[in-house]
Amino acid sequence: MNPILEIRQLHKSYAGQPALRGVDFSVNRGQIISVLGPSGCGKSTLLQLIAGLQQPDGGEIRLRGEAVSTATRLVPPEKRGINMVFQDYALWPHMSVYDNIAYGLKRKRSSSSDIRANVEELLRLLHLEPLAGRLPAQLSGGQQQRVAIARALATQPDLLLLDEPMSNLDMRLRIEMRTELSYLLRKLGTTVFHVTHDPEEAFAMADRLVIMRNGGIDQIDSPEACYREPATASVASLLGAGNRLAGLVDGEQAGPAIRTEGAVVRGRTAACWSGRQSAGPAIALFRPDAAAWETEGAHADGALAAAEVAASAEPDAPAAPLNAAAFNRLSARIAHSAFEGNRWRVLAELAGGEMLSLFHHEPLRAGTRGQLRVPVDETYLYPAAAVSER
Repeated sequence: MNPILEIRQLHKSYAGQPALRGVDFSVNRGQIISVLGPSGCGKSTLLQLIAGLQQPDGGEIRLRGEAVSTATRLVPPEKRGINMVFQDYALWPHMSVYDNIAYGLKRKRSSSSDIRANVEELLRLLHLEPLAGRLPAQLSGGQQQRVAIARALATQPDLLLLDEPMSNLDMRLRIEMRTELSYLLRKLGTTVFHVTHDPEEAFAMADRLVIMRNGGIDQIDSPEACYREPATASVASLLGAGNRLAGLVDGEQAGPAIRTEGAVVRGRTAACWSGRQSAGPAIALFRPDAAAWETEGAHADGALAAAEVAASAEPDAPAAPLNAAAFNRLSARIAHSAFEGNRWRVLAELAGGEMLSLFHHEPLRAGTRGQLRVPVDETYLYPAAAVSER
Protein backbone atom coordinates (compact mmCIF):
# COMPACT_ATOMS: atom_id res chain seq x y z
CA MET A 1 0.00 0.00 0.00
CA ASN A 2 1.35 3.43 -0.97
CA PRO A 3 1.46 5.76 2.05
CA ILE A 4 -0.56 8.96 1.90
CA LEU A 5 1.96 10.81 4.09
CA GLU A 6 5.72 10.29 4.14
CA ILE A 7 8.09 12.07 6.52
CA ARG A 8 11.70 11.67 5.42
CA GLN A 9 14.63 12.72 7.64
CA LEU A 10 12.89 15.92 8.72
CA HIS A 11 14.97 18.58 10.49
CA LYS A 12 13.91 21.88 12.02
CA SER A 13 15.69 24.29 14.38
CA TYR A 14 14.79 27.55 16.09
CA ALA A 15 17.59 30.00 16.90
CA GLY A 16 20.09 27.18 16.57
CA GLN A 17 18.18 24.85 18.90
CA PRO A 18 17.05 21.61 17.19
CA ALA A 19 13.28 20.98 17.40
CA LEU A 20 13.27 17.97 15.05
CA ARG A 21 16.23 15.64 14.48
CA GLY A 22 15.84 13.41 11.43
CA VAL A 23 12.22 12.34 12.00
CA ASP A 24 11.24 9.53 9.63
CA PHE A 25 7.93 7.58 9.25
CA SER A 26 4.89 7.14 6.99
CA VAL A 27 1.10 7.01 7.30
CA ASN A 28 -1.14 4.75 5.20
CA ARG A 29 -4.60 5.74 4.00
CA GLY A 30 -7.27 5.17 6.64
CA GLN A 31 -4.82 4.98 9.55
CA ILE A 32 -5.13 7.01 12.74
CA ILE A 33 -1.68 8.00 13.99
CA SER A 34 -1.28 9.58 17.41
CA VAL A 35 1.91 11.49 18.20
CA LEU A 36 2.61 11.44 21.90
CA GLY A 37 5.29 13.08 23.98
CA PRO A 38 6.07 15.63 26.69
CA SER A 39 6.04 19.39 26.12
CA GLY A 40 8.96 20.48 23.96
CA CYS A 41 9.50 17.11 22.30
CA GLY A 42 8.75 18.46 18.79
CA LYS A 43 5.24 17.12 18.17
CA SER A 44 3.64 20.55 17.56
CA THR A 45 6.48 21.56 15.24
CA LEU A 46 5.95 18.34 13.28
CA LEU A 47 2.23 19.06 12.96
CA GLN A 48 2.85 22.62 11.71
CA LEU A 49 5.34 21.37 9.13
CA ILE A 50 2.84 18.80 7.82
CA ALA A 51 0.14 21.51 7.65
CA GLY A 52 2.46 23.77 5.64
CA LEU A 53 2.50 26.48 8.33
CA GLN A 54 6.30 26.21 8.58
CA GLN A 55 9.14 25.09 6.33
CA PRO A 56 11.70 22.42 7.28
CA ASP A 57 15.44 23.05 7.34
CA GLY A 58 16.12 19.63 5.86
CA GLY A 59 14.40 16.45 4.74
CA GLU A 60 11.00 16.36 3.05
CA ILE A 61 7.30 15.79 3.50
CA ARG A 62 5.42 13.95 0.76
CA LEU A 63 1.63 13.84 0.36
CA ARG A 64 0.18 11.28 -2.07
CA GLY A 65 3.73 10.81 -3.41
CA GLU A 66 4.32 14.52 -4.10
CA ALA A 67 6.97 16.52 -2.23
CA VAL A 68 5.08 19.38 -0.55
CA SER A 69 7.73 20.53 1.94
CA THR A 70 11.51 20.67 1.58
CA ALA A 71 14.14 23.26 2.48
CA THR A 72 13.53 24.87 -0.95
CA ARG A 73 9.88 24.06 -1.72
CA LEU A 74 6.70 24.81 0.23
CA VAL A 75 3.22 24.03 -1.09
CA PRO A 76 0.77 26.34 0.75
CA PRO A 77 -1.69 24.79 3.25
CA GLU A 78 -4.79 25.41 1.11
CA LYS A 79 -3.32 23.37 -1.75
CA ARG A 80 -2.43 20.27 0.27
CA GLY A 81 -5.86 18.62 0.48
CA ILE A 82 -5.68 18.47 4.26
CA ASN A 83 -7.70 20.05 7.08
CA MET A 84 -6.80 20.86 10.66
CA VAL A 85 -8.70 21.12 13.94
CA PHE A 86 -6.94 23.57 16.27
CA GLN A 87 -6.87 23.49 20.07
CA ASP A 88 -9.17 26.53 20.28
CA TYR A 89 -11.43 25.22 17.43
CA ALA A 90 -11.19 28.59 15.51
CA LEU A 91 -14.88 28.71 14.58
CA TRP A 92 -16.26 31.75 12.75
CA PRO A 93 -18.03 33.61 15.59
CA HIS A 94 -20.56 35.37 13.30
CA MET A 95 -21.64 32.16 11.51
CA SER A 96 -24.16 29.59 12.65
CA VAL A 97 -23.21 25.97 13.24
CA TYR A 98 -24.66 25.09 9.82
CA ASP A 99 -22.70 27.84 8.04
CA ASN A 100 -19.44 26.99 9.84
CA ILE A 101 -19.71 23.40 8.62
CA ALA A 102 -20.68 24.50 5.11
CA TYR A 103 -17.87 27.07 4.82
CA GLY A 104 -15.29 24.87 3.11
CA LEU A 105 -17.83 23.38 0.72
CA LYS A 106 -18.92 26.88 -0.35
CA ARG A 107 -15.28 27.84 -0.93
CA LYS A 108 -14.97 24.79 -3.19
CA ARG A 109 -18.08 25.98 -5.08
CA SER A 110 -19.98 22.76 -4.39
CA SER A 111 -23.59 22.71 -5.52
CA SER A 112 -26.30 23.79 -3.08
CA SER A 113 -27.76 20.29 -3.00
CA ASP A 114 -24.35 18.71 -2.22
CA ILE A 115 -23.67 21.26 0.50
CA ARG A 116 -27.03 20.63 2.12
CA ALA A 117 -26.67 16.83 1.93
CA ASN A 118 -23.12 16.83 3.33
CA VAL A 119 -23.85 19.28 6.14
CA GLU A 120 -27.03 17.50 7.20
CA GLU A 121 -25.20 14.16 7.29
CA LEU A 122 -22.43 15.59 9.48
CA LEU A 123 -24.96 17.28 11.76
CA ARG A 124 -26.58 13.87 12.21
CA LEU A 125 -23.33 11.95 12.72
CA LEU A 126 -22.04 14.42 15.31
CA HIS A 127 -25.40 14.86 17.09
CA LEU A 128 -25.57 18.57 16.18
CA GLU A 129 -28.96 18.72 14.46
CA PRO A 130 -30.74 20.68 17.25
CA LEU A 131 -27.86 23.21 17.27
CA ALA A 132 -27.66 23.99 13.55
CA GLY A 133 -28.90 27.57 13.93
CA ARG A 134 -26.83 28.55 16.96
CA LEU A 135 -23.71 30.72 17.02
CA PRO A 136 -20.44 29.36 18.52
CA ALA A 137 -20.81 31.59 21.61
CA GLN A 138 -24.06 29.76 22.40
CA LEU A 139 -22.34 26.35 22.49
CA SER A 140 -20.51 24.40 25.17
CA GLY A 141 -16.87 23.41 24.70
CA GLY A 142 -17.79 19.88 23.64
CA GLN A 143 -20.33 21.18 21.13
CA GLN A 144 -17.80 23.63 19.67
CA GLN A 145 -15.33 20.80 19.29
CA ARG A 146 -17.84 18.69 17.37
CA VAL A 147 -18.61 21.64 15.06
CA ALA A 148 -14.88 22.13 14.38
CA ILE A 149 -14.51 18.43 13.56
CA ALA A 150 -17.59 18.47 11.31
CA ARG A 151 -16.25 21.52 9.45
CA ALA A 152 -12.88 19.79 8.94
CA LEU A 153 -14.55 16.60 7.65
CA ALA A 154 -17.02 18.38 5.33
CA THR A 155 -14.61 18.71 2.40
CA GLN A 156 -13.48 15.07 2.78
CA PRO A 157 -9.76 15.85 3.19
CA ASP A 158 -7.14 13.27 2.33
CA LEU A 159 -5.61 13.89 5.76
CA LEU A 160 -7.10 15.34 8.95
CA LEU A 161 -4.75 16.98 11.46
CA LEU A 162 -5.87 17.13 15.09
CA ASP A 163 -3.90 19.42 17.40
CA GLU A 164 -4.65 18.52 21.05
CA PRO A 165 -8.37 18.47 20.14
CA MET A 166 -9.60 17.66 23.66
CA SER A 167 -7.30 19.78 25.79
CA ASN A 168 -10.02 22.38 26.50
CA LEU A 169 -12.62 19.84 27.67
CA ASP A 170 -13.24 18.66 31.21
CA MET A 171 -12.30 15.10 32.12
CA ARG A 172 -15.78 13.59 31.68
CA LEU A 173 -16.19 15.15 28.22
CA ARG A 174 -12.67 14.10 27.18
CA ILE A 175 -13.44 10.47 27.96
CA GLU A 176 -16.77 10.59 26.10
CA MET A 177 -15.45 12.48 23.08
CA ARG A 178 -12.31 10.41 22.49
CA THR A 179 -14.42 7.25 22.26
CA GLU A 180 -17.05 8.84 20.01
CA LEU A 181 -14.44 10.48 17.79
CA SER A 182 -12.45 7.25 17.43
CA TYR A 183 -15.62 5.45 16.33
CA LEU A 184 -16.67 8.19 13.89
CA LEU A 185 -13.27 8.53 12.20
CA ARG A 186 -13.02 4.78 11.67
CA LYS A 187 -16.58 4.66 10.35
CA LEU A 188 -15.71 7.36 7.81
CA GLY A 189 -12.31 5.83 6.97
CA THR A 190 -10.58 9.15 7.62
CA THR A 191 -6.78 9.29 7.67
CA VAL A 192 -5.78 11.15 10.84
CA PHE A 193 -2.59 12.63 12.24
CA HIS A 194 -3.35 13.37 15.90
CA VAL A 195 -1.09 15.19 18.37
CA THR A 196 -1.63 14.85 22.11
CA HIS A 197 0.18 14.82 25.46
CA ASP A 198 -2.43 12.47 26.99
CA PRO A 199 -1.53 8.74 26.76
CA GLU A 200 -5.11 7.60 27.46
CA GLU A 201 -6.40 9.76 24.60
CA ALA A 202 -3.72 8.34 22.30
CA PHE A 203 -4.59 4.75 23.30
CA ALA A 204 -8.29 5.36 22.63
CA MET A 205 -7.72 6.97 19.24
CA ALA A 206 -4.70 5.43 17.54
CA ASP A 207 -3.93 2.49 15.30
CA ARG A 208 -0.27 3.38 15.73
CA LEU A 209 1.65 5.54 18.21
CA VAL A 210 4.61 7.75 17.38
CA ILE A 211 6.31 8.52 20.69
CA MET A 212 8.70 11.48 20.58
CA ARG A 213 11.45 12.82 22.82
CA ASN A 214 13.93 15.67 22.31
CA GLY A 215 13.03 16.11 18.64
CA GLY A 216 13.36 12.44 17.71
CA ILE A 217 11.26 9.28 17.79
CA ASP A 218 11.73 6.74 20.58
CA GLN A 219 9.16 4.21 19.37
CA ILE A 220 6.59 3.62 16.61
CA ASP A 221 4.23 0.72 17.19
CA SER A 222 0.69 -0.27 18.11
CA PRO A 223 -0.61 1.20 21.38
CA GLU A 224 -0.56 -2.23 23.03
CA ALA A 225 3.01 -2.96 21.94
CA CYS A 226 4.24 0.41 23.18
CA TYR A 227 2.53 -0.19 26.52
CA ARG A 228 3.74 -3.75 27.04
CA GLU A 229 7.18 -3.43 25.43
CA PRO A 230 8.39 0.17 25.90
CA ALA A 231 11.55 0.69 23.87
CA THR A 232 13.12 3.26 26.20
CA ALA A 233 12.88 4.36 29.81
CA SER A 234 11.24 7.58 28.62
CA VAL A 235 8.49 5.63 26.85
CA ALA A 236 7.93 3.43 29.90
CA SER A 237 7.71 6.46 32.17
CA LEU A 238 5.38 8.35 29.80
CA LEU A 239 3.08 5.32 29.64
CA GLY A 240 2.68 4.98 33.37
CA ALA A 241 5.77 3.19 34.71
CA GLY A 242 6.43 5.86 37.32
CA ASN A 243 8.08 3.68 39.96
CA ARG A 244 11.85 3.88 39.57
CA LEU A 245 14.74 2.05 41.24
CA ALA A 246 18.40 2.68 40.53
CA GLY A 247 21.13 0.07 40.86
CA LEU A 248 23.98 -1.76 39.16
CA VAL A 249 23.70 -4.52 36.58
CA ASP A 250 23.98 -7.89 38.30
CA GLY A 251 25.80 -10.14 35.85
CA GLU A 252 25.62 -13.17 38.15
CA GLN A 253 21.89 -13.69 37.62
CA ALA A 254 20.53 -16.11 35.00
CA GLY A 255 18.58 -13.32 33.29
CA PRO A 256 18.72 -9.51 33.13
CA ALA A 257 18.80 -8.03 36.63
CA ILE A 258 20.05 -5.10 38.66
CA ARG A 259 21.17 -5.02 42.29
CA THR A 260 19.66 -2.16 44.28
CA GLU A 261 20.43 -1.16 47.85
CA GLY A 262 17.96 -3.70 49.23
CA ALA A 263 17.24 -6.34 46.61
CA VAL A 264 17.98 -7.95 43.27
CA VAL A 265 15.41 -6.77 40.73
CA ARG A 266 14.88 -8.78 37.56
CA GLY A 267 12.91 -7.69 34.51
CA ARG A 268 12.41 -7.37 30.80
CA THR A 269 14.82 -5.48 28.58
CA ALA A 270 14.59 -3.63 25.27
CA ALA A 271 17.09 -3.28 22.43
CA CYS A 272 18.98 -0.52 24.26
CA TRP A 273 20.04 -3.08 26.89
CA SER A 274 21.62 -5.50 24.39
CA GLY A 275 23.23 -8.83 25.17
CA ARG A 276 26.49 -7.08 26.05
CA GLN A 277 24.99 -5.24 29.03
CA SER A 278 26.86 -6.98 31.85
CA ALA A 279 27.98 -4.12 34.09
CA GLY A 280 27.34 -0.52 35.01
CA PRO A 281 24.46 1.55 36.41
CA ALA A 282 20.90 0.77 35.37
CA ILE A 283 17.31 1.45 36.42
CA ALA A 284 14.16 -0.59 36.91
CA LEU A 285 10.71 0.85 36.16
CA PHE A 286 7.24 -0.54 36.89
CA ARG A 287 3.65 0.71 37.05
CA PRO A 288 1.69 1.16 40.29
CA ASP A 289 -1.00 -1.25 39.09
CA ALA A 290 1.62 -3.98 38.57
CA ALA A 291 2.51 -4.07 42.27
CA ALA A 292 0.72 -5.97 45.05
CA TRP A 293 1.18 -5.59 48.81
CA GLU A 294 1.89 -8.38 51.31
CA THR A 295 1.72 -7.36 54.96
CA GLU A 296 4.48 -8.84 57.08
CA GLY A 297 3.33 -12.13 58.57
CA ALA A 298 0.10 -12.26 56.54
CA HIS A 299 -0.78 -14.56 53.66
CA ALA A 300 0.14 -13.19 50.24
CA ASP A 301 -2.84 -11.85 48.36
CA GLY A 302 -3.60 -12.01 44.64
CA ALA A 303 -2.39 -15.09 42.78
CA LEU A 304 -1.13 -16.92 45.89
CA ALA A 305 -4.46 -16.51 47.70
CA ALA A 306 -6.30 -17.73 44.60
CA ALA A 307 -4.09 -20.82 44.47
CA GLU A 308 -4.77 -21.55 48.16
CA VAL A 309 -8.54 -21.22 47.64
CA ALA A 310 -8.41 -23.54 44.63
CA ALA A 311 -6.41 -26.11 46.59
CA SER A 312 -8.81 -26.07 49.55
CA ALA A 313 -11.85 -26.40 47.26
CA GLU A 314 -10.39 -29.45 45.52
CA PRO A 315 -8.24 -31.35 48.06
CA ASP A 316 -7.36 -34.11 45.61
CA ALA A 317 -6.22 -31.70 42.92
CA PRO A 318 -2.53 -30.73 42.67
CA ALA A 319 -1.72 -27.34 44.22
CA ALA A 320 -1.13 -24.37 41.94
CA PRO A 321 1.37 -22.38 44.02
CA LEU A 322 2.57 -18.95 43.05
CA ASN A 323 5.85 -19.12 41.17
CA ALA A 324 8.10 -17.05 43.42
CA ALA A 325 10.73 -16.75 40.69
CA ALA A 326 8.24 -14.78 38.57
CA PHE A 327 8.17 -11.89 41.07
CA ASN A 328 10.46 -9.25 42.50
CA ARG A 329 9.97 -8.73 46.25
CA LEU A 330 10.86 -5.41 47.87
CA SER A 331 10.72 -4.92 51.64
CA ALA A 332 8.92 -1.69 52.47
CA ARG A 333 6.96 0.33 55.02
CA ILE A 334 3.60 1.98 54.28
CA ALA A 335 3.94 5.76 54.36
CA HIS A 336 0.54 7.02 53.17
CA SER A 337 -2.80 6.00 51.59
CA ALA A 338 -5.00 8.30 49.46
CA PHE A 339 -8.55 7.52 48.29
CA GLU A 340 -9.08 7.78 44.50
CA GLY A 341 -12.70 6.70 44.15
CA ASN A 342 -12.64 3.03 43.26
CA ARG A 343 -9.24 2.30 44.81
CA TRP A 344 -6.57 3.59 47.17
CA ARG A 345 -3.18 4.87 46.01
CA VAL A 346 -0.59 3.77 48.54
CA LEU A 347 2.93 5.12 49.02
CA ALA A 348 5.46 2.57 50.27
CA GLU A 349 8.94 3.55 51.46
CA LEU A 350 11.92 1.26 50.90
CA ALA A 351 14.84 0.98 53.31
CA GLY A 352 16.88 3.32 51.12
CA GLY A 353 14.21 6.03 51.29
CA GLU A 354 12.77 5.48 47.78
CA MET A 355 9.01 6.12 47.60
CA LEU A 356 7.06 3.72 45.38
CA SER A 357 3.32 3.73 44.67
CA LEU A 358 0.80 0.94 44.24
CA PHE A 359 -2.98 0.54 44.18
CA HIS A 360 -4.94 -1.32 46.85
CA HIS A 361 -8.61 -2.11 47.46
CA GLU A 362 -8.50 -0.57 50.94
CA PRO A 363 -6.25 1.85 52.86
CA LEU A 364 -3.10 0.49 54.48
CA ARG A 365 -2.10 1.85 57.87
CA ALA A 366 1.01 4.04 57.91
CA GLY A 367 3.93 2.20 59.47
CA THR A 368 2.75 -1.26 58.39
CA ARG A 369 5.69 -3.35 57.20
CA GLY A 370 5.64 -5.88 54.41
CA GLN A 371 6.66 -6.44 50.80
CA LEU A 372 5.86 -5.09 47.38
CA ARG A 373 5.43 -7.98 44.96
CA VAL A 374 6.04 -6.98 41.31
CA PRO A 375 5.92 -9.41 38.35
CA VAL A 376 9.26 -9.74 36.59
CA ASP A 377 7.37 -9.61 33.29
CA GLU A 378 6.02 -6.14 34.21
CA THR A 379 9.35 -4.74 35.39
CA TYR A 380 11.44 -2.94 32.75
CA LEU A 381 15.23 -2.62 32.94
CA TYR A 382 17.28 0.03 31.13
CA PRO A 383 20.98 0.91 31.23
CA ALA A 384 21.51 4.30 32.84
CA ALA A 385 23.55 5.41 29.83
CA ALA A 386 20.40 5.16 27.68
CA VAL A 387 18.28 7.16 30.13
CA SER A 388 17.75 10.88 29.68
CA GLU A 389 15.90 13.23 31.99
CA ARG A 390 12.30 12.25 32.54
